Amino acid sequence: MTADVPILEMRDISKTFGPIKALQGVSLQVYGGEVHSLMGENGAGKSTLMKVLSGAHTPDAGGEVLVDGKPIPLGDPKASKARGVAVIYQELTLAPNLSVAQNVFLGAEPHSGGIVNRRQMMERTRPILDRLGVSFDAATTVSRLSLGERQLVEIARALSTDARIIVMDEPTTSLSERETEKLFDVIAGLKRDGIAIVYISHRMDEIYQLSDRCSVLRDGEYVGTLDKEEIEADRLVSMMVGRDLSSFYKKEHVAGDKDRETVLRVEDMGDGTKVKGCSFEVGRGEVLGVAGLVGSGRTELLRLIYGADPATSGKVWLNGQEVTPRSPRAALAHGIAYLTEDRKDLGLFLDMTLSDNINMAVAEEDARPGGLRNFGAATRRAKAALDALSIRAPSVRANAGSLSGGNQQKVLLARLLEAQPKVLMLDEPTRGVDVGAKSEIYRLIDELAREGLAIVVVSSELPEIIGISDRCLVMREGKIAGEVKAEPGRAIEQTDIMALSTGASERARTGTPRIAEKEGL
Repeated sequence: MTADVPILEMRDISKTFGPIKALQGVSLQVYGGEVHSLMGENGAGKSTLMKVLSGAHTPDAGGEVLVDGKPIPLGDPKASKARGVAVIYQELTLAPNLSVAQNVFLGAEPHSGGIVNRRQMMERTRPILDRLGVSFDAATTVSRLSLGERQLVEIARALSTDARIIVMDEPTTSLSERETEKLFDVIAGLKRDGIAIVYISHRMDEIYQLSDRCSVLRDGEYVGTLDKEEIEADRLVSMMVGRDLSSFYKKEHVAGDKDRETVLRVEDMGDGTKVKGCSFEVGRGEVLGVAGLVGSGRTELLRLIYGADPATSGKVWLNGQEVTPRSPRAALAHGIAYLTEDRKDLGLFLDMTLSDNINMAVAEEDARPGGLRNFGAATRRAKAALDALSIRAPSVRANAGSLSGGNQQKVLLARLLEAQPKVLMLDEPTRGVDVGAKSEIYRLIDELAREGLAIVVVSSELPEIIGISDRCLVMREGKIAGEVKAEPGRAIEQTDIMALSTGASERARTGTPRIAEKEGL
């Protein structure tokens, strides 16, 4: 931090929407030159608090917002902007058909004699882009930019207004690793310039890397603030959801004996390029994790098993019978369900109701003579799914796109479960959801395993794989490099997985029982 006096103070902020108390007496202090992270489950009040800051919401009587110790008018977006507040939302607000310069000064274009001065606009944009170290020009059309570059245009827009407080809401959700690194470099530069960053994210690793301090909201109330050296996963999670991290991964199911009761058997599965001769088995009531570095072939393997992509080799056996699906429809008919890692583009129909999304896989059951549909049965089924999976939604008629990420994921799971699968393959099941929703999804996975489903989980989060898996396959360069097993009283270790992922497994070569390379399986 570069100053002893906070650049931003929010005091006793409350906000109600009818009977709902979105914020209850929340106070927050942010200093110039710091990254102040704001964490909490979906619905904790983070977005509402930031909308009060930006002037989009007027708080209830009694609260106030101060910049440099001076109060600003509440409920006035222009006043907030004039005092140096800028908010970059998760869904970018750029006009793709306009140039970078036009987007930077959209709504605040320089004029000469009542006509937009394009030349001046370009000249004023270029030094801002130079400050950010971008590779594109002010005249570039935004539609030609990557998502990471568009994020930088949003930051350039904020800097064009002389913003001193920049709010970033889940800025890395759609960014690649390289684009994320570039964004972090830009944030470091903004800190050096004395700008305050309020950073909202569900990603723990980002919070560790960026935060100077981190404040937590829960159920609309301020829980507390941690300094950089105090930020730990256990402590943050406990503050956000009111319980310890250890309770997240509690397994109550007893893993099936894959040698005695195999449900799914995959033999020599491959596509000739990204997946090469993969074989494995999953037992009844077992959770099998699949780990590996990005590009190792994890997702591609699941898609081949599901028939979503064409395989050049391999067979799939279900309860001792060969089924080898050639399409997702065939896989689902046999009892193999797959949850995609991209729920928005490949999973859900965001503009359709929850009822339509949940009933998609079993719509034929509601068909009536004459091409009519039994909407009553579909509605009852959807309501039951909302209750069973604790999906928070106003009604089954709400659009899927209106829900939080965690609730969207549970809607997609509900659709798959309506098909009553025997095997459930989950690809990054908790990506983009808050810690509370993660805990609920882990609970659901455990319940399904206790009911006897064979479950395969692909995840990039090693603590997740370790916490929910009975065994873990590790992929490297399209092949199953080895297997890591849990033992009574001792969980799978990250070092075991990383050793196989990188090909540097010394323990594997010693033949220890906890970790085995593919040749010894």
